Formats: sequence, C-alpha cells, structure tokens
Amino acid sequence: MTERWVCLDVGETLIDETRVWSLWADIYGIPRLTFFAALGAAIARGEQPGDVFGTFDITEKDWRARLPELEDAYGGFQDVDLYPDARRALDRLRGDGYRLAVLANQPARRTAELKALGIQADVIAMSDELQIWKPDPAFFARGLELLGSPPAADVAYVGDRVDNDVLPTIAAGMRAVWIRRGPWGVIQSLPPETPALVVATLDELTDRMAEAFA
Repeated sequence: MTERWVCLDVGETLIDETRVWSLWADIYGIPRLTFFAALGAAIARGEQPGDVFGTFDITEKDWRARLPELEDAYGGFQDVDLYPDARRALDRLRGDGYRLAVLANQPARRTAELKALGIQADVIAMSDELQIWKPDPAFFARGLELLGSPPAADVAYVGDRVDNDVLPTIAAGMRAVWIRRGPWGVIQSLPPETPALVVATLDELTDRMAEAFA
C-alpha cells in the first residue's frame, strides 16, 4: 500500500475545549450557559471564535490583553481535556499502517503539552510555530512539506470545522474528514455533494479510515 498520512486537528478533534471556553466566561463574569449560547449564535452566523466577545461589548483589544490571565487559569492542556478516544485512535491508526501528524491553529506551547499527554505522531506543528493559520492555503501547503511532500491525495486531514478544515483540505487536493463534535461540528453543515468522510468520533474514524481514501 502507498504510504498514507492521517493529519489531525486539535480543538474538538483531540482536545475538548469546554474548559477553556468556560474559563473565558468566568473571567468576564458571564454565566457559562449564556456565553455558550452566544458562541453558538456566532458560529451559526459564520463568524470567527473571537467574535463571540462582541456580543458582550468586549473589544478584541480587551480580550487579547487578558490572554495571559486565561492561560494562567487554564494551565495548558490537561488529561481531562483529552477526548477519551484520542490516544487509542492514534494507536490503532498507527497499527493499521498510517503515518500520523497533528497540525492545528494553536499556540506554539501546545506541541509540548500534547506530547506530555502522550500524543505521539510523526509530525506535530502548531500554527504559531509556522506563522501560518488555517484556512490559508499556505497552511496546508506547508503541512504537506512537513510530511515530506507526499502526494496530496495520500493525506487525510481530520477536523471539526467545515470552513477551516474540510473545504480548504479539499481545495489542497487532500482527503477531508469532518468529525462532528464540538460546537462547530454540531452547528455547521456541509455544502451539498462535498466529498468528505463524516464521522462522529475518532473511534468511528478508525473503523472507516479506508473510506477516506476510496
């Protein structure tokens, strides 16, 4: 079999982001349910994550200034944040002969945090390290370079967002896998006839991985 790669996003693919969004609500004294509802509404409007703060008249300058406060409270990725199927899915994919990568829009420090949680892959790189962010086509082009420039069709990218993950993956000539968990996975929808494998969990992904390359 031709060597094939499975690249995974981080947020809502490997990591449950409930805790970090809860901390943002707590920092501003907003009831968590109210904050989560506003986040869902922003997603439904096609906005970016940071746009949720505008619902509460919080400027981008203000929330960015409070990022160190958030990081102190968050303490980086912890075992409780890791989806329970993450490690076993990576182990099974590796056992099935796939090479693995983790490429995501995250701060550079997340690479070490993932490794500390036992996430093992042939390539791990965050957008802040690369200074390129999804959905920029350059992110996916650079990702292929990090993998050793395999044919794009031999690489599957797994992520929870249609706008950031699925559509730019297809545009790059790679195989798209949409994992429908987390707020984006639940609220967004695929355009008709989008050639993507749709799964609910990483366990389902491991059972159906071959379909992505069919």
